[in-house]
Amino acid sequence: MMGQQSGIQEQLFFCFSLENHIPKDHLLRGINHFLDLGDFRQQLAEYYSPIGRPSIAPELMIRMLILGYCFGIRSERRLCEEVHVNLAYRWFCKLDLDDPVPDHSTFSKNRLGRFRDSQAFRLVFETVLKRCMAEGLVRGEGFATDASIIKADAQRQRRVENGDDIDWGDPAQAERPVREYLAALEETNNPKEPTRTLSLTDPAATWTAAPGGPAFFAYSTNYLIDLEAGIILDVEASAVNKAAEVEATRTMIDRVEETFGLKPERLVGDTNYGSAAMLGWLVDEKDIAPHVPVFDKSERTDGTFGRSDFTYEADNNQYICPAGKCLKPAWRSKQKNPYRYRASQLDCQACPLKSQCCPNMANRQIDRSPHESARDVARAITKTDAYKQSRKERKKVEMLFAHLKRILKMDKLRLRGFSNAKDEFLLAATAQNLRRMAKRLAINEPVPQLIPA
Repeated sequence: MMGQQSGIQEQLFFCFSLENHIPKDHLLRGINHFLDLGDFRQQLAEYYSPIGRPSIAPELMIRMLILGYCFGIRSERRLCEEVHVNLAYRWFCKLDLDDPVPDHSTFSKNRLGRFRDSQAFRLVFETVLKRCMAEGLVRGEGFATDASIIKADAQRQRRVENGDDIDWGDPAQAERPVREYLAALEETNNPKEPTRTLSLTDPAATWTAAPGGPAFFAYSTNYLIDLEAGIILDVEASAVNKAAEVEATRTMIDRVEETFGLKPERLVGDTNYGSAAMLGWLVDEKDIAPHVPVFDKSERTDGTFGRSDFTYEADNNQYICPAGKCLKPAWRSKQKNPYRYRASQLDCQACPLKSQCCPNMANRQIDRSPHESARDVARAITKTDAYKQSRKERKKVEMLFAHLKRILKMDKLRLRGFSNAKDEFLLAATAQNLRRMAKRLAINEPVPQLIPA
């Protein structure tokens, strides 16, 4: 027959342990095993007053923030509610059943105060990365880099087309993202920004239509990963343009080398990182093999000879055209452009191949990049089997971006301003490293062996 719940609680005292109610294969068990915040309190000690009422433990707030980014809980108000009712979340945050959950307002106060002043999120990210290195998940032989566009919390309607005509009023009365933007302009000593579309709520965001479709305001998150296990070695926020993303990659490579002593043998990237200046920096300054397609517009589409049809002679510093004539640096323009090579007008006028070479010019000229030797190194690498393997391994970065947007639900920023974007990207990358480490190095309980009687 159908049973009926009595509704009577006869037991007065309960013996309850959170540890016994968390599944052994729960993801949070692995994350908790690899997350060590032992030195975190010591690093933040100088940012707390020695007197006054005790504040909320910084370890608790960091654990709650990591929890939110690991499980895609974007709202801090909702995060506090989830920690209040979820036993696994309470266990991970080291809260007992009757311990109070911090108010959501304490996160913004600490983020904009002592956490930002002490670089707390960068410290947590590097602590997790060191654990990844200690567990053998970072090899250091090959790095890959890429950028992905994340929407900013800025409405398309609240924008102006000419940034020079904006009256921001008193900076002290403006909102925090506006104050941060104006302070950055003063720091770079460039008060006149070029004419562009600006957001009135988040002026540091970039107006872009790069993914296709209607334009919107956004930031770029730049990843530098190790190809062994796809661990994120560094993350940097930037504007949405090629120059800013390339500069972010340089910053990350230098920072990883300075902080951890890691410098790869090869760097894998797409065509955005195949500019002459970037390739020259990799080959000549960093001694890193660029597994990057060369960004090259020297080939023509009208059927005439491209630069690849000309042979460069390094000993004589000249090009040889298909007709066997020489192109040498023009002596009149050596001071202006020493890398421009021109053929003799007499040779070109009498050449039977002129219609295939320079039909609309008196003589043929070729511009050679000062980093052409580095471009030649990259071109040679693209013909190897190692390059084909690198192209396959580069998908690990794209998979991380897909995981970031679909699983962690970070397709749009929740906070405004460039500094807040950096904090969000750091926390998201920390969560991704923790999740990967917990899943690849799962701590399994020993299976009891059955002993026959």
